[in-house]
Amino acid sequence: MLMKLKSFHFVLISLLIQSTQVWAVEAGKPLPELGLTEIQKTKGQYIYIDYWASWCGPCRQSFPWMNALQEKLGPKGLKVVAVNVDAKRADADKFLSHTPAQFTIAYDPLGESAKKLAIKTMPTSMLVNPEGRILFVHSGFRAEEMRQLEAKIAAAMVVSN
Repeated sequence: MLMKLKSFHFVLISLLIQSTQVWAVEAGKPLPELGLTEIQKTKGQYIYIDYWASWCGPCRQSFPWMNALQEKLGPKGLKVVAVNVDAKRADADKFLSHTPAQFTIAYDPLGESAKKLAIKTMPTSMLVNPEGRILFVHSGFRAEEMRQLEAKIAAAMVVSN
């Protein structure tokens, strides 16, 4: 009886996993439809998508860098979109009052797009080309990596053009 119950649970879990389309974000894959208007509006552009939450310490460090990135590479065709996954909008608003964004903010309070991409770390970012392909994915944010990350974005934009 115990063996049948374990088999049933295994089959049930397998069906649930198969019914939930999870993309595990990775380079080379097309960006799936995320249901976020702010990202849909950027089709045909390079998009630097950053997943963040108000409780994320490294996110506080990444926002000033993303502001500078948008200012520097925006005129060259880059659009920064930061996707907040806080359940309460007030938490995101409080974060933004202390750490303002000079780029587009999208809100995903249910975390549906993050689940679809199997995002596990905050922040997680990715660069998407104008054709909708993910060029690279980056997890976390460390100040010592800012220059290399910006150079990687700029190089990918030049190579893809």
